Amino acid sequence: MTEPRTVLLTGAAGGVGTILRTELPSYGYRLRNFDRAPVPGDPEAITADLLDSEALAAAMAGVDAVVHLAGIPLEAEFADLLAANIDGTYRVYEAARAAGVRRVVYASSNHAVGFTERPEPGELVPVETELRPDTYYGLSKCFGENLASLYADRHGIDTVSIRIGSCFEHPETVRQLATWLSPGDCGRLVHAALSAPVSGHRVVYGISANTRAWWDLAPARALGYQPQDDAEVFAAKLIAEYGELSEDDVEFRYIGGDFTRMEPPK
Repeated sequence: MTEPRTVLLTGAAGGVGTILRTELPSYGYRLRNFDRAPVPGDPEAITADLLDSEALAAAMAGVDAVVHLAGIPLEAEFADLLAANIDGTYRVYEAARAAGVRRVVYASSNHAVGFTERPEPGELVPVETELRPDTYYGLSKCFGENLASLYADRHGIDTVSIRIGSCFEHPETVRQLATWLSPGDCGRLVHAALSAPVSGHRVVYGISANTRAWWDLAPARALGYQPQDDAEVFAAKLIAEYGELSEDDVEFRYIGGDFTRMEPPK
């Protein structure tokens, strides 16, 4: 596959979108930014909802690939997630199919497997682990992964689904010493997912090279991802502030952490 140069970035005004607006151009990509909120610093960004079919079709025209981040990034009422994360993702794939786009990078989440228990010391959770969503939000990400598989098999749209951990400037909790994805590594991973010779649907975990990682990074490394950062440099400060996690704490026991006891807002 020829390396894509023009990329539609949905959810460009969000947290990860803001990171990628900085990181991806350094790899030579031209971004077409799309978000329902205005994108700071980009007067040419498309401000529209994913449910606006005409705006989405116009955004998709002539692009080489899509990085799909748009949606609700936390637990919410099912009806809201149905519109934004499930119907919205379906509309992105339909627009990609209609426009002849053949590469999508889909922002999945660790919450698609959130009720997976922490592995034994020295073991890692593989990407093939059973889907075990911890919330309606996690369920919406399971849908996105399965939709990507369908569109790969039926329509030839190759997708890399990235189960993103905790993508921030630095880890903010002790749990995030395992789940952190640094901004620089986020750019490296998405670039690898856009440029690797992928066929079909692949799932990878989205974390840095963390000493305390629970997840197997081998599938991501197979794409050419070479993480450079490790959350361990923040460990002493976070542990001094919060203490080590108790084995009885869901933050310790489950991949999804506190999401496993979260109720949707009323």
